[in-house]
Amino acid sequence: MLINHGKLIHFFRIAKEVTGRKKLQKMIYILKKSNVPFEEKYEFHFYGPYSEELTLRVEELCNLGFLEEKREDKSRYFQYHYQITEAGEKFLEQLSFDMPDIRKKVEMLQSKSSRFLELVSTLLYFEDLPQAEQIEKLHQMKPKQNFTSEEIDEAYRFIQEIRTH
Repeated sequence: MLINHGKLIHFFRIAKEVTGRKKLQKMIYILKKSNVPFEEKYEFHFYGPYSEELTLRVEELCNLGFLEEKREDKSRYFQYHYQITEAGEKFLEQLSFDMPDIRKKVEMLQSKSSRFLELVSTLLYFEDLPQAEQIEKLHQMKPKQNFTSEEIDEAYRFIQEIRTH
């Protein structure tokens, strides 16, 4: 159990700060689908792949003081910012587990919008289907997003790139 918490804290150490709960969900999912050993189970939800396990684990890490959650009022919604605390750093030093070097992957994910990561993670969720069916599912499940063929092509290029780093 603590190893999975440690892997998340390790992620936050590298990410420095993650802005947005949706972005956090998508980043961890994409890393998982890129052979980074995260254990959280995902189901398809309103904004694409979602893990209740991840939500609970992040909440636990905040309650333990290993992560800091800042809530920013954006008038019509709240935006959340997460970062590792000094206590989280010390906790991480006590653990021993194998994690690949994810710095480049995290950097790539940080540079993308939540909307784009939602597109990428949705395509990855349906990756067992032929590409044409993936795109059909994407438009079925996300009609309001109006993803263009250019965005979809960019998402497929991004998937290839993140999996090779």
